[in-house]
Amino acid sequence: MQRTPIAVLGASGYSGIEATRILAQHPRAELRVLGSDRWRGQTAEQRIALSGTAGKLRYVPPERAVELARECAAALLCTPVDASLQLAPALLAAGVKVVDLSGAFRLRDAAAFRAAYGLDHPHPELLTESVYGLPELSSRDRIGKARLVANPGCYPTAAALALAPLFAAEMLAPDVAVVDAASGTTGAGRKASEEMSFTEVMDDFRAYRVLRHQHAPEMAQTLSRAARREVPLTFTAHLLPLRRGILATCYARLAPERSASDAAAALAHNYAGEPFIELAPSADDVSLKRVVGTNRCQIGFAAGGSAMGDTIPMVSPAMVVVISAIDNLVKGAAGQAVQNLNLTLGWPETDGLDNLRGFAP
Repeated sequence: MQRTPIAVLGASGYSGIEATRILAQHPRAELRVLGSDRWRGQTAEQRIALSGTAGKLRYVPPERAVELARECAAALLCTPVDASLQLAPALLAAGVKVVDLSGAFRLRDAAAFRAAYGLDHPHPELLTESVYGLPELSSRDRIGKARLVANPGCYPTAAALALAPLFAAEMLAPDVAVVDAASGTTGAGRKASEEMSFTEVMDDFRAYRVLRHQHAPEMAQTLSRAARREVPLTFTAHLLPLRRGILATCYARLAPERSASDAAAALAHNYAGEPFIELAPSADDVSLKRVVGTNRCQIGFAAGGSAMGDTIPMVSPAMVVVISAIDNLVKGAAGQAVQNLNLTLGWPETDGLDNLRGFAP
């Protein structure tokens, strides 16, 4: 089988490393370019113990990576927002398809982007062109035809997969939705800081960026699109003393005349046949160990004590609790990016992802 050349820019970050590893085992992709200023001149075998042909690839600095990536069919940008804002237009102009893992092209409104990231967007026209790449909830046809795919953030992925089908099916009341989510430390990236050091993180559990997290507008945009109305949202992120994984606990209320079994049926219907969604028997069964290392999202549901195996009545029978678990570096970043890459290049969506194995026990 002839392989298609792919570039990974920002390949020395956690999501870039994960993307490199996945693409090195992909049956249709040929890793052609690895961009990293930090690791320039070194091989992927030296830095991440990659074997085979891909392990012999040398990391090249950003300017050289862009030049080489012009000869590729597609590029994954595992770069910060400010870097993606520069790289994506240059690659698109060269006819290279782009899957961007930053928040540079996720928000549809330039004012919302400015509020979230503190930058004026230099290419607002790309905000309207980019396709939000959450395959289980987006149009796969649109992703397949896109030049630019905005890969969702890790927290929004966990929250949207849990709640969006219920909003879309009009199962939830127009009250405030609440998302409490906790992530492993890799979600903060590789930049060194005192607060992310081992001694500071271990044996602790804390919230961060309360009421000012940059993922909140993206989360609200996705849920509002599903609901076809504005969804009031409160989101709080927490830091887990673990390397990987996100557990999101999402709260809402059932709409009048809707039952727990209706909501459970809506989730089951929406995710029937989805290769990377696992519906747990109950909310209690959702676990990071089930998903870390894989591209899966596990979802458990409880409402009024009667859905998906829950039998203990809750304080309010109208309350809905949906819990989701993902690996923040796979389904929350690089794995989902490869899922989107597969769609844009007309490949089977599960290529390179269905053989990923978890880390437990």
